[in-house]
Amino acid sequence: MFERCRQLGMRLSRQRRMVLDLLWSEQSHLSARDIFEKLNARGRSIGHTSAYQNLEALQSAGVIECLDRANGRLYGYRSDPHSHLTCLDTGVIEDIDVELPEDLLDQIQRRTGFRIESYTLQLNGRRPLER
Repeated sequence: MFERCRQLGMRLSRQRRMVLDLLWSEQSHLSARDIFEKLNARGRSIGHTSAYQNLEALQSAGVIECLDRANGRLYGYRSDPHSHLTCLDTGVIEDIDVELPEDLLDQIQRRTGFRIESYTLQLNGRRPLER
């Protein structure tokens, strides 16, 4: 992540490093408030506005991901193409790497005129390996 920031010419301030370190260590999807509270609880002083501004800058540059949910934005450490497995009971989001068959993607595009670039899978309270 730090290297990606450097490649993009982004300044790696102390606050930006703290945000990236937290996202990488947590490897989950957190709100700006969660990030602010976790950093401050760990003695890493950062203001709420600073946390939010850094998250927005990192997301806009494509360094981290941002998921818009009904209850607000969540930020994650990955920026590569991937899907999300969302538990409908708990709301917990897991990153997963799934590829739909190319012929299915082509068929969907032919029938609808839309091309699928990313997709989200949802299971109701089940772990991914359960059937």
